[in-house]
Amino acid sequence: MIIEHFEEMSSSFKGTIIDIESIGNFNRQYKFDSRQYEGITQVILGYINSDHLKIYCADSVDDIEELKQVTQRILPTLTLPLYAFNCQFERCIFFHQMGLDIIIQAELNREKYERKKDVVQALNIQNYGDPFFDDGSLCIRAWQSKQFDKAIAHNRACLLKERDILLKRGFRRPDEITLVRQT
Repeated sequence: MIIEHFEEMSSSFKGTIIDIESIGNFNRQYKFDSRQYEGITQVILGYINSDHLKIYCADSVDDIEELKQVTQRILPTLTLPLYAFNCQFERCIFFHQMGLDIIIQAELNREKYERKKDVVQALNIQNYGDPFFDDGSLCIRAWQSKQFDKAIAHNRACLLKERDILLKRGFRRPDEITLVRQT
């Protein structure tokens, strides 16, 4: 089953911010191409645009395939430009898990390894009820232990924080990454 969360809201930006939550491990053997993301699996898809916020959460490993189908259906309908805090993360997971080459036009971090937690603090952005205070590893554990309300609350907070980052300091052009399939 896919758990859905929806909120109407008004935001003053054009386009859509996407944020996913995932399980799995990075393949550190590949540092400069997308294969480092092959072992990562999306379990939550969230997005926010100028009039609403929507989150889709698989409620078991067995439902990840259904979430992939939802993602493949939703992504092409989102208003451009697409934004993400770390474009490579979302883009590479969509590529390896679903075969999608989704172009994300705008990156919200200033440099590849900038931590969202540091940006939130520097820009004095509120926590928005994030039970994990920007610690994604705790979200993974919550999802794995079926605490979906907490995992969804984390994704919601990430989207709202990323919206505030966009509104307060803008975006940059995404870093390049080579999309490579394992042979």
